[in-house]
Amino acid sequence: MKLAIVHDWIKDISGAERVLVELHQMYPHAPIYTLFYDPKFASQILADAEIRSSFLQKFPFILRHYSWYAWLMPAAIESLDLSGFDTVISSSAIFSKGLVLRPQTRHICYCYSPTRMLWDLNSKTKFSFFKHFFRLWDKSSADRPTEFIAISQTVADRIKKYYRRDSQIVYPPADNLVHADARQKSTGFCAMSPATRLRNVGLEQNYPLGYYLIVSRLYPHKNIDIAIQAFNKLEYPLIIIGDGPERKKLQHIAGPNITFLGHQSDEVVASYYTACRAFIMPQEEDFGLTPIEAMSYGKPVVALARGGATETIIEGVTGEFFDDPISEALADALRRLNNNYPKYNPKIIKSHAAQFSSEVFKTKFKILVEN
Repeated sequence: MKLAIVHDWIKDISGAERVLVELHQMYPHAPIYTLFYDPKFASQILADAEIRSSFLQKFPFILRHYSWYAWLMPAAIESLDLSGFDTVISSSAIFSKGLVLRPQTRHICYCYSPTRMLWDLNSKTKFSFFKHFFRLWDKSSADRPTEFIAISQTVADRIKKYYRRDSQIVYPPADNLVHADARQKSTGFCAMSPATRLRNVGLEQNYPLGYYLIVSRLYPHKNIDIAIQAFNKLEYPLIIIGDGPERKKLQHIAGPNITFLGHQSDEVVASYYTACRAFIMPQEEDFGLTPIEAMSYGKPVVALARGGATETIIEGVTGEFFDDPISEALADALRRLNNNYPKYNPKIIKSHAAQFSSEVFKTKFKILVEN
């Protein structure tokens, strides 16, 4: 089987890039095609991979201002020559599913979601001017893969609604970050004891009674403002890890009990998972890696009862849901969490999270690809 992997672009770390690393580990000899990439970043997560980019790689400022060239991306993905392969796996959030391949080439699309900025999100995006054109292209390109694999039932339902395609489901890997670091041989941090990790970032002294944690990019649709409003009223300690265009606005409305740490390495995030009381996810996600990461440390999750969270969290066992994206509903869920807190069993929570491990992902994905 001559196999290639295609990914939209490679410039920073997110859930899709974590999946790409897993795919590369499964098929280390498969070249990775992409629209454009950051060589320095790619060398950190895909050190031994052969990466082949489209003509967009030569365009000025492509890494910082890639939205300038969005109108060229359909043509760029269609220009990739994969005629030498009989199987192609596209890791697709937007464009990679639009490959033009030989009729006999099997194209397996691992789909993170039908392009949300076109179909689900009502807010203005960088692509708004070309939205109608992109919708036409997005719909026609969805007819090209031989088969779809969805990251969740939520995404499978969207694929059926917008693309009129059936799909199978393989949940993406969401391992304990310390274990993931060990597997990728990144640093010696994974060898440290939990107590040592906590001392290194000062958590033992600062939060002896525990704190609540959010790990998220700071965009409007992430609903971080709802969490801030709830924690302002409750005066519980909240730590927010992540960065984005909403950070200044959110910091302005946050009370003194809320701490913003910006972007942090996996090692530091692992320490905060280890020491937190519970994890908060106020937004709807297609799947949601971070709550599973938190559960892999035995921590319960408070989550909006929409999207992928409804597939990965068991109410009363691994966390609590709130139905409406408003601060009052989140505050009520926190009250229920604290009332039930002695009943949460970290071993059961960790065991539940294990079904979303890297090993499970690789086994299920290989069965679909190689059978």
